[in-house]
This record gives sequence, C-alpha cells and structure tokens, in this order.
Amino acid sequence: MAKHVFKLPDVGEGVVEGEIVKWNVKPGDTVKEDEPLVELMTDKATVAIPSTVNGKVVSTTGKPGDMIPVGSELIVFDVDGDGSPEPEPEPEPEPEPEPEPEPQAKTEPVVATPPAPVVSQPVSSGSRPLASPAVRRRAREAGVDLSSVSGTGPAGRISHDDLDTFISGGGRLAAVQSGIKLTGVEEHPVIGLRRKIAEKMAISKRNAAHFSYFEEVDVTELENLRQHLNSTRSSEQPKLTYLPFIVQALVKAIRKFPQCNAIYDEEKGVVFRHQAVHVGISTQTDDGLMVPVIKHAEAIDVWDTANELVRVTSAARAKTATVDELTGSTITITSLGAMGGLGATPIINHPEVSIVSIHAARDRAVVREGEIVVRKMMNLTSSFDHRIIDGYDGALLIQELKSMLENPATIFM
Repeated sequence: MAKHVFKLPDVGEGVVEGEIVKWNVKPGDTVKEDEPLVELMTDKATVAIPSTVNGKVVSTTGKPGDMIPVGSELIVFDVDGDGSPEPEPEPEPEPEPEPEPEPQAKTEPVVATPPAPVVSQPVSSGSRPLASPAVRRRAREAGVDLSSVSGTGPAGRISHDDLDTFISGGGRLAAVQSGIKLTGVEEHPVIGLRRKIAEKMAISKRNAAHFSYFEEVDVTELENLRQHLNSTRSSEQPKLTYLPFIVQALVKAIRKFPQCNAIYDEEKGVVFRHQAVHVGISTQTDDGLMVPVIKHAEAIDVWDTANELVRVTSAARAKTATVDELTGSTITITSLGAMGGLGATPIINHPEVSIVSIHAARDRAVVREGEIVVRKMMNLTSSFDHRIIDGYDGALLIQELKSMLENPATIFM
C-alpha cells in the first residue's frame, strides 16, 4: 500500500479557497474514483469534489465551516499502486447449455405475499431526527416535534410527505394540546450556503440605499392569453406560468431604462450597464436561497424562457447547477409563488441595483368605468439602489412593466 495525498483542486476561475460544508467520507472508508468526497462552498457556488483515485481514507483535513485553500492537503489515501481503477476483468466463457429437464406435473402457482412497506418508528428522545432544513422549518412553524414523526426515507429520514401525513392525522393538534413543555435547543452552524446568504444580504442592506416601490397589475388579459397558449401548446412545449411572461416583459422594459440592468462596483466607483439581460431567479432549496440565472433572456422567446426557468431552478434544487448557472445575473426576480402575500420589500441581490418581486394573482373586486367588476390582480413590489437609480426612474420601470403585463400583446412587439 502507498500513501496518496489528495489536494484541493482548482474548482473555478478566480476561486482561491473553499469552505467545507459536508464530508461524504471519513477515515476508514473505501472510495472509488469519481465518488464525491466533500461538499465545498466557494465564492460562487457549492461544489462536490470527486475522488481521483481508488483507495482507503486514512485522514481528512478540516471540519465543516473551515476554509481550505486551493492546492492544500485535503485527504490522505492508502492506495494500491497509483490508485488507478483496476481494468475490467475478462468475461468468463458461457457454460454449455444443459439438457432441458423432463416436464413435471403441473402444480398450482404459489402467490407470494408482498412484504409490508417498512416505516421507521419515531426516533427515541435521545437522538436527533433525520430531516432536511426545509422540513425542520415547516415543523417548527406547525408546532410539530419531529421526534414524534415516523420517517419513510432512508435511515428513517423524514420527508415533506411524512410531515404532511402526521399533520393531517391530527399530530399537530396533539403536539400543541399535550401541554408538554419543550426545552430542547438545536445548534445550527452558519456555514456554507447559509453563511454566503448572510454575507450577501448584510452587504446589500448595509451598503445599498434601498428604496421600494409597490404597484398592482391587472393580469386578466395575461391570464386569458396564458390559458389559450397552454391549451394549444404542443407536447414538446412547457406549460406556461406567469413568470416567463414577466421575464420577457422586464426585458422589454429594460430597453427604456438600461440603468436598472446594471452592476455597481463600489471599489472602482463604476456602474456597468449591461446590454445582455441575465435574469436571476430567486429559488428556495432545501439548503437555502439560491439564484440560478437565465442567461441572455433578451435572445429567447416566452417558450424558451419557460424551458430555461424549469431547467435552472431544477438544477439548483437538485444541487447540480454549475458555477456559470449560479453567477452573472444583472437583475433579479423573486417570487413567493402561490403563497404570494400582498407585498414585500425585497433586498437587492448585491452587486445588482434592482430587484422585482411578484406576488400571487387573485380575483379582486375593482372599479372599471364606474362599475364594480371582478378582475385578476397581482401585486408587484420592487427595490432599487438609490445611489444609482433615482426613485422616479425606478417607478417608471415598474409602470412600463405594468403596462405590458396589462396589455400582453405588447410583450411580443
């Protein structure tokens, strides 16, 4: 056996170090080439570092939260030879076929009873239930003690469906009404993506002079168009939500207000106005908020925008998004989806200067030509960096966006 020192490789242009988020191996584990060893958070994205050898882990360097410079020792392996994968063995020759046995008397087939699904029992009071951060957050909001929930995932991991089943069965009510005082405290280190979110939000809130602007939009005609296009789309085309239309309307509005599609470099004292529109899409994942990017939204249509939305947000949630897919946005759209809410004051995605937040479309009673009618209404909220964008110009951008959404034919002109 020989020792092989695995050093942190270069994981992207300009990346000089990475923060350990999660170890996937420990001393004593046997790993194969390309098996993921550790998850690292860089300045740009979370990346999984794969093994380059076959071998046994002797030692690892660092714990979650530690910063590891590129080129420094990460893992020591015991390897055979150079640790390269062994060649595939030659296939054994197939044996000569045996003569067929004499036919037997027919017997009734025995039907095997399928085994009952295995459901893990609730964990004991001394252990911490396995669940993603998103499931834990939902449980806290619902007043549910996860130690009372049976998990159906691997090793008893509790899923969203498990939590829904528990709540629908009255578990939440029982937990709230039992009168049991909870005293436990969970410690959650602020590392990886959560640390990066905290840093970016703090920088944006501290440095940018935020001002916010609220408007409501009548999307009745847009809803009619959306339903019509969905009813006539081909099987290869994606189902349209409001978001692809909003992205394309924003692209058109930016043509009149290019100062809103910009990056502010505070150290250089320079604003970079981009001709290309790279739209960041705020996306909630199990690990926290990520902003995958639709690149060159000005060069694609509504259908392609819908495809890109699904592709980049799915990649972010599945942790397969590349650094390129998670960087380079010039303006961001954030949406709370069906939850919507009436309004918000979104924090600008630093170092951008503009962000638009969309909320749920709901039927409302409004006055049109002196008559009370029901229309499909949606609230838009936005924030701008007042150091770069005057309030008047920010408001005009939103008014232009409102005009196109209320007259959706103009989105395609």
